[in-house]
Amino acid sequence: MQNKESIYTLQFFLLCLSSVLFMGSFNMIIPELPNYLTSLGGAEYKGLIISLFTVTAGLSRPFSGKMADTVGRMPVMVVGVLVCIVIGVLYPVLNSILGFFLLRLIHGFSTGFKPTGTTAYLADIVPDKKRGEALGILGVSGSLGMASGPVLGSYIAAEYGTDIMFYSSSVVALLSILILAGMKETLEIKEKFSAKTFKINFSDVYDPTVLGPSVVMLLTTFSFGSILTLVPDKSDFLEVSNRGLFFSFMLVSSIGIRLIAGRASDIYGRRNLLYFGTLILATGMAIVAFSETTFWFFTGAIVLGISVGVNSPTVFAWTVDLADPKHRGRAMATMYIALEIGVGLGAFISGFIYNNNQGYFIYAFLLCSLLAVAAFIQLLVTKPKHK
Repeated sequence: MQNKESIYTLQFFLLCLSSVLFMGSFNMIIPELPNYLTSLGGAEYKGLIISLFTVTAGLSRPFSGKMADTVGRMPVMVVGVLVCIVIGVLYPVLNSILGFFLLRLIHGFSTGFKPTGTTAYLADIVPDKKRGEALGILGVSGSLGMASGPVLGSYIAAEYGTDIMFYSSSVVALLSILILAGMKETLEIKEKFSAKTFKINFSDVYDPTVLGPSVVMLLTTFSFGSILTLVPDKSDFLEVSNRGLFFSFMLVSSIGIRLIAGRASDIYGRRNLLYFGTLILATGMAIVAFSETTFWFFTGAIVLGISVGVNSPTVFAWTVDLADPKHRGRAMATMYIALEIGVGLGAFISGFIYNNNQGYFIYAFLLCSLLAVAAFIQLLVTKPKHK
């Protein structure tokens, strides 16, 4: 499947468009969830909004990785999207604190499946020497969804109410899978889905060949969990009317950088790009920590976007570099588990530190900056491993 020189095929573009829609679907609701939870009487539990989501996302990775390597890439993507569709419809129905957190827990299965299948599919259809470039463009697609989703979701919530916002997220998720109808499965040797698909061994959970990029992923995504949890409240503190604006500044700034970084990592090496990306992340989190005006708040968002644009496609490409082609799903699952652990811990610990006290924003964000520095140090002291 990888004998073509060009990455720009119909399959590739449809996969990217699907990623835009899927990422947009569940990011539409994120900026409004802290306020929605407060309206239900659960203000003190804001740290669980993202962390519960990431628990099931992480737990589902071994299953999605094994399914991607045995049953196929397409079924894994379909499962992830179906979860988004169903849960979006149920949010207005189970409108209690317990019901809300139950849905957040189940909703995490969506990102446990769809991105794993998408990345494995992409690795199948692009040339090896252009892998970083392809993953960079796929990352841009995801960023477009993540950038537009929060603004659109906040607008719909303000104009039509949160129930319509939830229903809209289901519609967008449905579109993300409809556009893939008719695409051919890329897994050449497939097995029928059976009970043994759910039998998971430790080898299905952890692929030691991708430990290096997984550690970097965990340390850097801690910041993202913190941002998802605390930025809506910090936006209110700074009197920013649309809680999704910070995410849009951050993610739009990452788009152009992703294109450059993905290609640069193919040429200059994954580690060289990550040295730069981790230090930029540390700087961005420090700016957000000390920001007391909207100018510095959004400046921090732009710097963070640059770091995400560098780090994300580079870590993904590094993971695929090191993975055995027969076990790409497992390798991606391992890396995604690290991502979910990082985001989940970042959300929970930051929420615990903040504890609805505006004076504690600085401590939560500075912890993220220190962990980004730790990722830089880890890259320096560990022995490079390349195929």
